[in-house]
Amino acid sequence: MQILWAETALTPLGWAEGVRVTIGEDGRIASVESGTEPAGDRVGVLLPAPANLHSHAFQRAMAGLTERRGPDPRDTFWTWRKLMYRFLDRLTPEDVLAIAAFVQMEMLEAGYAAVAEFHYLHHRPGGEPYGDVAEMSVRIVEAATETGIGLTLLPVLYEHGGCDGRPLGPGQIRFGNDMERFVRLFEAAGAGLKALGPDAGMGVAPHSLRAVSREALAEVVRLTDGPVHMHLAEQVAEVEEVVSAWGDRPARWLLDNAEVDDRWCLIHCTQMEPDETERLAATGAVAGLCPITESSLGDGIFDGVRYLGAGGRFGIGSDSNIRISLAEELRTLEYSQRLRDRSRAALARPDASTGRVLFDGAVRGGARAAERDGGSLEEGRWADLLALDGSAIDLIGRSGDTILDTWIFAGDDRLVRDVWAAGRHVVTEGRHRARETIAARYADTMRRLRDAI
Repeated sequence: MQILWAETALTPLGWAEGVRVTIGEDGRIASVESGTEPAGDRVGVLLPAPANLHSHAFQRAMAGLTERRGPDPRDTFWTWRKLMYRFLDRLTPEDVLAIAAFVQMEMLEAGYAAVAEFHYLHHRPGGEPYGDVAEMSVRIVEAATETGIGLTLLPVLYEHGGCDGRPLGPGQIRFGNDMERFVRLFEAAGAGLKALGPDAGMGVAPHSLRAVSREALAEVVRLTDGPVHMHLAEQVAEVEEVVSAWGDRPARWLLDNAEVDDRWCLIHCTQMEPDETERLAATGAVAGLCPITESSLGDGIFDGVRYLGAGGRFGIGSDSNIRISLAEELRTLEYSQRLRDRSRAALARPDASTGRVLFDGAVRGGARAAERDGGSLEEGRWADLLALDGSAIDLIGRSGDTILDTWIFAGDDRLVRDVWAAGRHVVTEGRHRARETIAARYADTMRRLRDAI
């Protein structure tokens, strides 16, 4: 048993003082009591820790390498994608393990307790499967074993190179599977996932309407009762391609033709019409928002004001992993709404500050999208917990929702002091328990990749 005592904590009933949390040996919260005397490990501010609902781990190694303009005077998402394809052709399973462990460590140090890994780098360069068709998925599992992060593994189905069914191009060939091979990969990845604890989970990820057929989309959703994640309506060119091939805009087609419900997490959704936004909100699905990546790639701005006004769920993902910062993801989401509408406190409600709305949404939506029984300081839930440094200068005199507002809008992830994932105390005093080992291996990997990059 672990006992934590927080000066202040965000409980399901709101903010409370003198909160004692007992964590059972099974990694779940055994009890939560407020108004208690100090006991056990003392922390300043205790919060439920969110799940990062969308990650492509290997892209962390590309951070900072795509900020030069290419030969096209108007660089776009599509020119970035060509660079990404060229890079990933160099990656070995050992490289993916090193990169995944490093970025998972960064996620934990930023305050995430878990990650939903949207994993599509499956095969050898040239497209030939490894001896174990799930080799690369197993490397993600090995990384999670080392870092202690909660993992929801989402093997990605990627059938073809565009809506017209064209063959996969050279950069995409490592992603590709027909449905028969994907089923084998899914089953093998599930077997590998058993190496993790009981908090690990699994779902499926049809990549996008550009990359799967109608038939495969229906079939892959039936493979599991777990979560279903898919990219949707990220880019204008994507919308135009889907309209041409599928006869309607991607969000509208999906809502009309699939049983979208709270199992689904639709990633980005930055190119939706108002009626699509409101219809998606009504399904109970989670909008998987990745504000730092969406800003980096020029995707557009998610209509958060309309979506939250319609009661929609959202969560936060780090996607390309060019910068791992929970606070900055939330800040960027809010600031995008302000810039578009020339407003302030765009997502706040009369009963909740901006920071509270953002944080609650990320925690609840992330837990739902990862199908993870966390997201609350509540008896019986996984002990996914985040402690902020209550002695930090920026938090002096702050209480209640103002703590979250200060962390998100005036502070940064240096305020994150401790993190627990299903009771595993993985971050202490702001540092991961295996930082030196993980960072040294990542550095060696980057040195080897330097010339290839």
